[in-house]
Amino acid sequence: MTGFAELKNDLLLRAARGEEVERPPIWVMRQAGRYLPEYHQAKGDNDFFACCRSPEIASTLTLQPVDRYDGLIDAAIIFSDILVIPQAMGMVVEMLDKKGPHFPDPLKSPPDEQYERLMDRKVNVAKELDYVYRAITLTRQKLNGRVPLYGFCGAPWTLLCYMVEGGGSKLFVQVKTWIYKHPDQSKKLLQKIAELCVEYLALQVKAGAQILQVFDSWAAELSPASFKEFSLPYLRHISNHLPRRLEELHLEGVPMVVFAKGAWYALDDLCASGYQVVGLDWLQDPAEAVRIARGRVILQGNADPGVLYGDRKAITALVHHMVQGFGGGKQGWIANLGHGVTPFVDPDNLKFFFEEIHRLTKAESHPSTSL
Repeated sequence: MTGFAELKNDLLLRAARGEEVERPPIWVMRQAGRYLPEYHQAKGDNDFFACCRSPEIASTLTLQPVDRYDGLIDAAIIFSDILVIPQAMGMVVEMLDKKGPHFPDPLKSPPDEQYERLMDRKVNVAKELDYVYRAITLTRQKLNGRVPLYGFCGAPWTLLCYMVEGGGSKLFVQVKTWIYKHPDQSKKLLQKIAELCVEYLALQVKAGAQILQVFDSWAAELSPASFKEFSLPYLRHISNHLPRRLEELHLEGVPMVVFAKGAWYALDDLCASGYQVVGLDWLQDPAEAVRIARGRVILQGNADPGVLYGDRKAITALVHHMVQGFGGGKQGWIANLGHGVTPFVDPDNLKFFFEEIHRLTKAESHPSTSL
């Protein structure tokens, strides 16, 4: 990629490559979002997906946490949504206020003609999701090399859940019916989604993304055996085929991150799944995760986002636990939350979280420093 400013802060990319660094790089999932007052000002009367489809608005929202927490965080993540892939496949997705994503016409069952139409549809990812690529390019230009930019997509299993359930779910009745009653048809759709993910991510890199994350947000709904059958193979398809696709496009490879929320039981498998970085949720103990990973990957995470509702003493204690568990942060760790920033968080509490990571990782070089 050419035409972008030279990266001034490459700390996160160096850490993602496994290099020893001066301190752990920091960013958090959903760092651009509704907890920030400036988000609502920039969003205006536009609905969520209208913001995603406007490169100007999406880039503005992406940069808001970088501006607010200047010098404290080391990456931006493009403002978008994992459900743009089902939209590109021809499904209608709405974002309902106080409810979340909603599919008015979810997939019913494989014998239904909607399934056949979806499987037969030739999806032009370059055309259908052009607005994402334009937002990425514009954001890279606006960042002017301040920090690297994450691109991302939803994992095939998680996207299947939404496409079948029609939104979020507590019981996941429909998708469990699909995988246990129609496993072959489910796998065909998962494979199609995985192939679209590869192309979508490759074009994000072409547009300017410097690191990529795959979000398997509903991984916890699978048993260990089912995860190996209905999620892991498609995560591996992405990690195996994306580097080849980048080569075909004459693009350099970028670090890849996999985040399978709730799949603590699969950490060993995820460390061998072809991704350079494995994201952890807050259900995993840092020291235990380090023991399981055995240096095979960089770990990213994993503070409980709920701590941001607490007082500063609680935040300091949690950060100290993370720093100790991840070995001080000079190698092998990207500091993050264990999931995205949740609504109603005080932005100043998040700032304090960042500041404590800076303070306590510096303290690792000076054991006598008071915690």
